[in-house]
Amino acid sequence: MKPTLFLLAAGMGSRYGGLKQLDGLGPNGETIMDYSIYDAIQAGFGKIVWVIRKDFEEQFRTQILAKYEGQVPCELCFQALDALPEGFQVPEGRVKPWGTNHAVLMGKDVIKEPFCVINCDDFYGRDAFVQIGKFLSQLPEGSKNTYAMVGFRCCNTLSENGTVARGVCAYNDKRHLTDVVERTEIVRCAADGSQAGAADQPIRFKDEQGQWQALEENVPVSMNMWGFTPDYFEYSEQYFKEFLSDPKNMENLKAEFFIPLMVNKLITEGTATCEVLDTTSKWFGVTYAADRQATVDRIQKLVDEGVYPNKLF
Repeated sequence: MKPTLFLLAAGMGSRYGGLKQLDGLGPNGETIMDYSIYDAIQAGFGKIVWVIRKDFEEQFRTQILAKYEGQVPCELCFQALDALPEGFQVPEGRVKPWGTNHAVLMGKDVIKEPFCVINCDDFYGRDAFVQIGKFLSQLPEGSKNTYAMVGFRCCNTLSENGTVARGVCAYNDKRHLTDVVERTEIVRCAADGSQAGAADQPIRFKDEQGQWQALEENVPVSMNMWGFTPDYFEYSEQYFKEFLSDPKNMENLKAEFFIPLMVNKLITEGTATCEVLDTTSKWFGVTYAADRQATVDRIQKLVDEGVYPNKLF
């Protein structure tokens, strides 16, 4: 059974501004997600599913879905603030969605096969899709509790225009994930934090005490590119109830049910394994508005080199 590509497209780019998922960056107005979908199809994925907000369904169908007609089967599902288990209600004053793993849960009725979850506004690169596609397609039929994530080399995921947030990963001798620590400020800089973004500086992250610590060039980091089997939905439903039952998560109107939170629970209790897949792909994206032109230029260079056709679909 061919795996499914599941794109998280329900969020807004707060640092970039606007619906960057629909920003045309390729030579014919292609979005970053168009390149992800093209790479996924090349890597053997058989279906594309998006989770979006209901209020821009019409724009999404016109601007995005229409171009894939006849190319690959497509489906939509929707993330809503009030999509909660029976017995739970949205806390008064909450406007923020419930996070990435809540978005994943929205796909449980349309995804019945191994699937890869990605952000729709990150450029992951061809090799990353080859690695996760190979892992998912080689799983024996009916596999459970055997997951994967693509571990990008940290040096291949930085922005020249500011700090980035990455999940820094640790793994054992079987390359099974043992821990993900979210580092919210990673950048090339001097030991005192100066010269941020300078290519000749080592990679550093700011620790809990506000000190800059060195980070290895090739340490694997999570870019939210995960491979799951459908049993993951069942675990997520169960744990989401626990999450909502915790008073501090209901009192904190910005508390979020993240994918790493779910994965960390499953690997810590020994329920599942998550293999860290290496990739040579170089991530890029539009974290900051200043990243946009560099992203346009990098895509054009890949087109000029023949990696992508001038017009994808």
